[in-house]
Amino acid sequence: MSKQFTRCGILFVVSAPSGAGKTTLCDALRQTPNFTYSVSCTTREPRAGEIEGEDYHFLTERDFLERVRAGEFLEYAKVHEHYYGTLQKPIRAHLDEGVDVLIDIDIQGAAAIRQYDDPLIRRALCDVFIMPPDLDELRRRLTKRGTETAEQIELRLTTAAREMELWRDYRYTIISQSMEEDLTKFRHIMGAERYLSRRLVLA
Repeated sequence: MSKQFTRCGILFVVSAPSGAGKTTLCDALRQTPNFTYSVSCTTREPRAGEIEGEDYHFLTERDFLERVRAGEFLEYAKVHEHYYGTLQKPIRAHLDEGVDVLIDIDIQGAAAIRQYDDPLIRRALCDVFIMPPDLDELRRRLTKRGTETAEQIELRLTTAAREMELWRDYRYTIISQSMEEDLTKFRHIMGAERYLSRRLVLA
C-alpha cells in the first residue's frame, strides 16, 4: 500500500493597524474555500446587519467570563467596555483535521496566541502583519472611509504608529498596496507555508 503525505492545518493570524486593509483582505479571503474563518465571541450588542455565528458569537458577559474561567479561549481582551475572544476548541478541531484557519485579530490578540502554551497551536501558527506604506497613506485611507471624525483619525494614527513598530514580531509582513496585490502576496505566503517540509507527515 503506497504512503501518502498529510499535514495538520495552518493557523493564519492576520493583524494590522486600523485602516491598513486587513478587513478588506480577510473579507476577500473568506470568499474562497482555502480556509475556515474563525468567528470571534463578543459581549457587545449586534450591530445592524450582523449575523450570529457569521460575524460574531454574541455572548452575555456572564457566559463569556464563565468560558474564561473554564479556559475555553485561545485569547481574549476587554476593548471599549466589551469583551472579545477566540474559542480554542473549534480551532484545534480544524487544525487536527488538516483544515487551515484564518483569524483576523489585533496586535494584542496575536501576541497572546504566540504565547499560548499548546504545541499544536505553536506549530500551526503563521502570523502575517499588514503594513501600510506610511502614515500619510494610512491617513488618506481613514479619511476616505468617512467613518471617523478628524480627532478619531488622529487618535487611530497615533495608535497605528505604535503598532507599526511591532512588525518584526510577525513571521511575514506585507507592505499594503492595492487589495488585489495584497491578496496575491498573501496567497504566495499560503503556498509557501503549505509546502514547508516540517508541516508534512508521510503516512
